[in-house]
Parts: sequence; C-alpha cells; structure tokens
Amino acid sequence: MSSQPVALIIGAGDATGSAIARRFAREGFAVCITRRHLDQLQPLVEQIRSTGGIAHPFACDARSEEQTLELFTRIERDVGPIEVMVFNIGANVRFSITETTERVYRKVWEMAALAGFLAGREAARVMLQRGRGTIIFTGATASLRGGIGFAAFASAKFALRALAQSMARELGPQGIHVAHPIIDGAIDTAFIRDNFPERYALKAQDGILDPEHIAEQYWQIHCQARSAWTHELDLRPWLETF
Repeated sequence: MSSQPVALIIGAGDATGSAIARRFAREGFAVCITRRHLDQLQPLVEQIRSTGGIAHPFACDARSEEQTLELFTRIERDVGPIEVMVFNIGANVRFSITETTERVYRKVWEMAALAGFLAGREAARVMLQRGRGTIIFTGATASLRGGIGFAAFASAKFALRALAQSMARELGPQGIHVAHPIIDGAIDTAFIRDNFPERYALKAQDGILDPEHIAEQYWQIHCQARSAWTHELDLRPWLETF
C-alpha cells in the first residue's frame, strides 16, 4: 500500500479528467483513474509514470453500484486512504424533446446523476471515518439553465448540482469539503476541434477553456483553508458571454 495520499478521478477522459489526474500526481498523490474501458487509460498512465508519478487505472462502470463499491474497497485496501474524489463523468448529448427517447434520457441521468450519487456516497463513507477529505463534482452550463436540445443533460446536471449542495451542507460541518465547479464554455478537446472549428479557432485568444487551467482550480479548491471554503465557482473564458 502506498504511503502517499490518494486522489480518485472518476471519469478520467482525454481532456479535463486527464489534466486533473496529472495535476494531483505532480503534487505527490497516488492517482487512481477510472473509465469504463481499461485500455483507454493507458496513455494517461504512461504520461504520469513517465514523470515519476503514481497512477493506478481501474475499469469501472460508475452507474453500477456493485462496481462502485468494489472500486472504493480495492483502493482503500490496496492503494491507500482516499483524500480527494473528483466526479468528472460527462453525459452531454443534444436532442430535441420529441427526439429524446426514454433510453437516452435514462442513460444520461444514470451517467451524470446516479453515478455521481454512488461515487459521492462512497467517498463520504470513507472520508467521514477520518474527518477530512475533498469531494468535487464537475458541473456545466447546463447545471444552471436548460437549453434547446438539452432536456436530458440539463435535468441530470441539475440533479448533480442538488446532490452537491445537499452533501456540502451535511458534510462540511464534519470536515469534508464538497465543491461544484461550473465549467461554462467550450473546452480544448478533440471534439470541439473537429465539430466546432469556429469555436476552436478562439483558442489562440484564450477563448476556450484550457484543461490544465481547469485542473489548477481543482487543485486550489483542495488546498483551501477550511475557514474559507468554496462550494461553487464558475470557470469561463474571458470573452464568453453569460
């Protein structure tokens, strides 16, 4: 078992999740990273280990209570005590309301809301034993307002925000910092580059969010003194309207 503190990143995708994992690894955390398919984590594992960091990949369907329970048990038993848990699973799809099927709505809710509940509950259970810890849920523009075509996504992100608020009120007085950053803008990803080239062109003007800069804010949240904890903050490029 590692003597280093553990940061668990649930949903370590190629952009924001990976950047968060690298940021905590640079600070000496043993980083546990999850996606549904283990092979998708290999490039990130190699990046972290090549710079002397510690990375442990796990395949986990975060919508499954059984798999989530097993994940937390394995990490606490085999790696170390979880000091930070970041829930970073995306579920951003766009359909008109008449084209939103029951399957789409249910799947988006399971990914963004149900999975967040399962991860948050298990993080709370292990952190309360020690009276400390940081839990961060990644929010989005849709956490604050519904938009055309985003009925499923906004409904799920609203639910995740409510979960974060409820947990913050319950767990804060017990030493657990719960935060909900709202990512309000396009992020520098391959998806934006390939599908929204006009938006991606704003990168040269710092007009889209840099995952490394998002990750820095997550690190700063964890470092906050408990006399001045942030629960919610919004992150957006300087030229983004809101």
